[in-house]
Amino acid sequence: MEFRRLGASGLTVPVLSFGAGTFGGRGPLFGAWGTTDVPEARRLVDICLDAGVTMFDTADVYSDGASEEVLGAAIKGRRDGLILSTKSGLPMGDGPNDAGSSRLRLIRACEDALRRLGTDHIDLFQLHAFDAGTPIEEVLSTLDDLVRAGKIRYVGVSNFAGWQLMKSLAVAERYGYPRHVAHQVYYSLVGRDYEWELLPLGRDQGVGAVVWSPLGWGRLTGKVRRGAPLPAQSRLHQTADYGPPVPDELLYRVVDVLDEIAAETGRAVPQIALNWLLRRPTVSSVVVGARNEAQLRQNLGAVGWSLSDEQVARLDAASATTPPYPYFPYHRQEGFARVNPPAVPAAAHPGRG
Repeated sequence: MEFRRLGASGLTVPVLSFGAGTFGGRGPLFGAWGTTDVPEARRLVDICLDAGVTMFDTADVYSDGASEEVLGAAIKGRRDGLILSTKSGLPMGDGPNDAGSSRLRLIRACEDALRRLGTDHIDLFQLHAFDAGTPIEEVLSTLDDLVRAGKIRYVGVSNFAGWQLMKSLAVAERYGYPRHVAHQVYYSLVGRDYEWELLPLGRDQGVGAVVWSPLGWGRLTGKVRRGAPLPAQSRLHQTADYGPPVPDELLYRVVDVLDEIAAETGRAVPQIALNWLLRRPTVSSVVVGARNEAQLRQNLGAVGWSLSDEQVARLDAASATTPPYPYFPYHRQEGFARVNPPAVPAAAHPGRG
């Protein structure tokens, strides 16, 4: 397993981390993702640790806390060898203080996560969404208190817009609060919007990307192809409306190239899609999930080898889309390219993921 720094922090994380969204299985969305119980979770954790995957990611909203509970039970007795990452901020009830990032909400969310995970500290605590109703100073001062109390080691965000993250970093610098070192983002071959603003921000500010849904919400598993119906077992039947949309033609164009490269390399389609992501700048870790041992072992096969530059170029071309304003129409012009250099392999940015 390869390890990288999480952004510009001193924390070293594996390039693949395990997402426990399939643990618990409560509710229409997470029940469709998976219903992994404690014995099954222990087996998946065993496989991860054997492969060097030491970082495990979850959130309080996953199965209404059941994901944290199952993960906590699965890692019992081996906490010291793990990196635990969780998130909070999305609604956990119908009450006025059951969502967001207020001081009351964050302290309660942290205490609840510690209890469910069966630990005395969380290695990476991430804000699951931006709370426009709470002053950033209140959010960061609360996180600072939790860090000073030893309950949190590092802080990050998830699904923030560029201005929201940059403003948070500026407030942290002004008052000496902990800086966000990670941004958990959607990024895949069929979802490259991260590259236009958030990637340059992460590279400039030392914020590492922790990638969620790297297989495009289950579309890059190798089972969805042009001219064929969705497989009966695909979770897209139940969950497509919850996730990021993907135009059919873009998906099929990318899958066509993935199939070609799979034939050339002998690698599975998901492994190729994950390996492509591992070459992108700012990417510190890619979160992979699995409903069973076979899926997990296949995803773990994304490391230990590399696509050729020519294969990466073909995938880049197949997955390219016209960027939004203000990046369009200047993105092809020479002067713009000098000011905003294109994405290059992560290895070119040591220490920045």
